Formats: sequence, structure tokens, C-alpha cells
Amino acid sequence: MRRALAILILVAGLIAAVLTGADAPVIGALALTGLGILLALWPRPAPPVAVAPPEPEPAPPAPRFDVIEAFGDPVIVVGEGRIEQANAAARKLLGQHIVGEDVRVAIRHPAAADRLISRQEPLDLRPTELVGLGGRDNRWQMNVASLVGGRLLVHLVDRSEGHAAERMRVDFVANASHELRTPLAAILGYVETLDDEKAGGDVPTRKRFLRIIHDEARRMQRLVEDLMSLSRIEAEKFRAPSAAVDLGELVTEVHAVIRDGGNDRSRDVVTDIDESLPFVAGDRAQLSQLLHNLVGNAMKYGRAGTPVTIRTSRGPGSMVRLSVEDEGEGVAPEHLPRLTERFYRVDPSRSRAQGGTGLGLAIVKHIVERHRGRLEIQSIPGKGTTVTALLPPAPIPLSRNGNAAVTQATRTAS
Repeated sequence: MRRALAILILVAGLIAAVLTGADAPVIGALALTGLGILLALWPRPAPPVAVAPPEPEPAPPAPRFDVIEAFGDPVIVVGEGRIEQANAAARKLLGQHIVGEDVRVAIRHPAAADRLISRQEPLDLRPTELVGLGGRDNRWQMNVASLVGGRLLVHLVDRSEGHAAERMRVDFVANASHELRTPLAAILGYVETLDDEKAGGDVPTRKRFLRIIHDEARRMQRLVEDLMSLSRIEAEKFRAPSAAVDLGELVTEVHAVIRDGGNDRSRDVVTDIDESLPFVAGDRAQLSQLLHNLVGNAMKYGRAGTPVTIRTSRGPGSMVRLSVEDEGEGVAPEHLPRLTERFYRVDPSRSRAQGGTGLGLAIVKHIVERHRGRLEIQSIPGKGTTVTALLPPAPIPLSRNGNAAVTQATRTAS
């Protein structure tokens, strides 16, 4: 509106100047003035508005796989060579700091690094064996699967126990075969010799050979009996015994059997029994076998004329301590951890010469484990060895005297 009015005034002014006969300079000045007014009133274009560039959209968060926490085995998620997630089992195995680390640093094993860094397509789904991860004798099986975004799911399965069991089985079969083959070879050899008319006709030679055959046959019999006993104990290891056993009475009974057995060392066996002890929860036959094995070992390896002491006493907490002590050559410290292994012998030739099968302490260990107890072996070279079994008390902890008192009170009441 203002622009139209200004134009109208300018035109009117110019017409009036021309009609009144104004000079040309006046008309020009008037035109310039009007043009200036028009320019002042003419709308200027609006300055360009600066438009901020659009902000980049934030990268979507990495997907979470919280389901891995439900696994008891170690499970990790690997993305671009780094560990994005790890469940509690994986953090316990590899360290609490592994999230965000390079997978080659977290799992320090060349086979794992080759498998997880390689871009092989399609993904090799075969398991990878990792030997020595987390410990020299540990064996783990690594399974790998693909996830979204090129990520990998790594599942570690501990195969250490299974491998150790398989190795023990192989060693056991090999050792048992060797232990049976040795006396069997001797028996066959002497039988073949006796079959010779010249050797068989000599009475002293025949008697000596027959005595050796008898000893080797008895050795085989003891070995088979020990193997069967060990098998029975292992078959029952998940079923804890619940019967109440008077340990003092059992020690007295075993002592009497050993004393009457005719062994030259039987007179060296003495007992030290705490009469106030509670009954133990146990299998009487197996505890008797445990005592016979321990006392038999002490009689073999203790010095002649020195005491073999069977002692019962109170152990830590509510446990009952049963120990057998000898005064012999003792055992070097490096042998102690292996004494309960099947067929392990500190001195193999001496053990075989004294009729040992190499299974005595293995049977003792399995009996104690079935009784939910603990086995301890202490030995000082040159002084002797003490083998201790800590056994839990029976649910009703009655001592022998206490049991007698209860029985007497019942009789009086009746």
C-alpha cells in the first residue's frame, strides 16, 4: 500500500512540475528524490535462514544376548574380534575384566585365536579342543555359532573330568592286566618245568616250584578280590551309609582277629580307644576292611618290634578320628599325593615281595569317600607314617557307655 502511494505521489509531483514550467534540474532532482523514496519503501528480500545440517542418527546399540547367563558353562559373544558379552562362568574362568578385550588376549590359546579371528565362510561348526586353558591338565571343547551382525557365540565345555576318567580307565586296565599277567606267567613257567620228567622227578625241586605256584596263585586271588571289592565300593559311592557303628567295638574286634592271625607282627598291634566317642554313620563291613588294610600296611612297612597303634579320638567339629600309626621308614613327601592311586607303589619290588596288590590305600580312600569322611596321610621319613580317617557321627550320637546306660535304664523300667 505504501509503495503504491509513493509511486502516485512521485508521478503527481513530476506532472505538476512539468505543467508549472519548472526547470529541468528541478524536475530531475524531484525524480531522484522520489526514486530514493521508492527504493527505501521497496521490500528487501529476507536474508537466507541458515539451516543446521541434520544430526546423524545415533548408531543402534549392540544387541544384547542376556540368555547366555542361563548357561552354567562359560559362554561369550565376540564381535569384530572383541568380547562384547560374557556370562558369569566365562568371567570366572577367564577373568572379570574380559568384556571389551581382544578375544586373543582373553582366551590365550593359539587354536582359539585361529578359529575366532579367521573369516572362514561358511563357519566351521566342528568343535575345537583347547588343552591347557585355565590349567596345565585342563581340557576344554570350544563350540562356535554365528549370530546377527557377524558376531560369534562361543561356548566352552569342560572335558577335563571326562578325559581324566578315561585316562584312569586306560591306566587301570593296563595296570590290572600287568598285575595279573606277571603271576600268571610265573605259574605257567613253573608248570611247564614240572612237566619235564627230570625236573618233576626231583622231590625238593617239585616242592619248591609248587610252593611258588601256590604263592603266585594266592597273589592273583588277592588281586581279583581287591578289584571286586573296589568295584563294589565304587558302585555304592553315591549311597551314604546310615547305620550306627560303634567304632571302639569294631577296633577291638579287628584287633582280636589280627592277634589270632598268626602273623609275627600281630603282637605289636596295640589299641588306644576313647570310650566316650559317639557312634559313626557307617557300613560295618567296609570299616572293618578299612582297618584291616591300614593295619596290614603298617605291619608290612613298620620296623619289626615297634608298635602299630590303632587310635580313636575326637576330630575337628563333630567328626570322629580313626588313625593307624607305625614306626617305620616313612614315605618321602613327593610320594604322598599318589599313595591312594590304584597300583601305585613307592617300592614296587618290595610291595610285591610282601604280597601287596597296590590297591589297599585306593580301597581305603573310596571307603572314606563313601562315608562322607576325609582321609589324611602324614609321614616323616625315618620315623613312620600315620593314616587318619575322619568320619561323621551317626544321627543319634550314642557312645558305647551311653548306649549301655540307656539299655540298663530300659531294663530297670520294665
